[in-house]
Amino acid sequence: MRKIVTLLCLLVSFYCFSQNKEVLYNFTPTPQTLLTNPGADVKYKWFFGVPLLSGISANAGSTGFDAYSLFAKNNVDFTTKVKNVVAATSKNDYVTANEQLEIFTGGVRIGGEDDPSYISFGMYQEFDSFIYMPKDPAILALYGNKDYIGKNFNLGDLNAKAEVLSVFHVGFNKQLNEKLIVGGRAKIYSSIFNATSTHNSGYFYTTQDSNLIYNQVIHSDLQLNTSGAAKYLDENYNGDLGTDLVNDIPKKAFLGGNLGLGMDLGLTYYPQKNIQLTASLVDIGFINHTKDVVGYTFKGDYAFKGVLTNFNEDGTVDDAYQDFKDAIPFDTIYKKYKTQRPLKFYSSFQYSFEEDRGDGECNCEGNDESMYRSAVGAQFFAMSTPRTPMLALTAYYRRRILKGLQMKATYTIDSYSFSNVGLGLTTKIGMFNFYAMADNLLSYKDVSKANALTFQLGFNIIAGGSSK
Repeated sequence: MRKIVTLLCLLVSFYCFSQNKEVLYNFTPTPQTLLTNPGADVKYKWFFGVPLLSGISANAGSTGFDAYSLFAKNNVDFTTKVKNVVAATSKNDYVTANEQLEIFTGGVRIGGEDDPSYISFGMYQEFDSFIYMPKDPAILALYGNKDYIGKNFNLGDLNAKAEVLSVFHVGFNKQLNEKLIVGGRAKIYSSIFNATSTHNSGYFYTTQDSNLIYNQVIHSDLQLNTSGAAKYLDENYNGDLGTDLVNDIPKKAFLGGNLGLGMDLGLTYYPQKNIQLTASLVDIGFINHTKDVVGYTFKGDYAFKGVLTNFNEDGTVDDAYQDFKDAIPFDTIYKKYKTQRPLKFYSSFQYSFEEDRGDGECNCEGNDESMYRSAVGAQFFAMSTPRTPMLALTAYYRRRILKGLQMKATYTIDSYSFSNVGLGLTTKIGMFNFYAMADNLLSYKDVSKANALTFQLGFNIIAGGSSK
């Protein structure tokens, strides 16, 4: 039994990242803010991203433990470190993953000054994953059941998903009046690879009768669905892995993978000239997995009665282990399935001050907020997960330091940390725009002890704008 549970744990044990982009959100001098809110207040005449360099982001994080807990050189055995991590975490702890690379992007204003509308478009590659800590299966794999008589091990703790995909998108942004801007973005997803195991259930427990006979009961309803990698998972596969991947990935990225549809919605509202409210929903969508689909199931019920507590192939008597494998077979299935994209919600409140009247010349830095040198605000973020939503609350300060140079400093409270300080800088020299952002800056003195790390950077070509 321990070997089987260990295998299931290994199937979902990959390192991961997080998804909140608190520095980028509503940082409107940067065109990529449109990906977090298609209704953002942007006024560029047009922009184009430098291909493959306009948007690079990666966030790494986990709740409950950090890299130092597992990899510190402190003369502690690695197995002991793993046991300490398992003991210190709960089944609601998780690690998540998001990496994003823009292939190309651009946008252009359409209509005249009386009809301010905006179209943006592009393609990006994304990696997404989410795994909850498999608390009970990890204990069972590490210690077995001998010292846990009467404990009900919850097999439903196994809960994970991962996907590599490309996204083609077209967005429309329109200012309806002086106070309200709305926007939407249509998306086509092309999934390159997907692995999903999120609706598992089952239990395993051992009891002891008065006559020293042990009863072991197993109910298992576990399933792992995959798409995009069927031939690589085939035990008879004998191709060149590197060459095949190089050939497959571009084909699947450019609409040759499993396809899906999605959309983003957003708005910006000004109840007063210097007070701003925003909100957006990102990735309202799904993907149908119909190509290269292969799944693995471990389903059934089994009850064993005997004098042994350590249920494994070497320890059982007669044909008990074979009976177990017959009752709960490890099967391969080929069935289509559908996945939902992780839905993200952003909202913010901003108060701008230090109105800059200057020498009467137009401030054309790309948005109306350039009328003010400073702003303070708060943001709220939520993302759907297989269990409870991931939440974050951010306070921030924005400042136009020089003409063409702006900064945004953030302080975020989330499930990873209560001391997440971030900083973003964006500069525009002529038509050239460069931005760089990072959070959890206090952790950079020893990144191995950080629960989360984020960076974003990119290069764009931007043609001016207008302001009120």
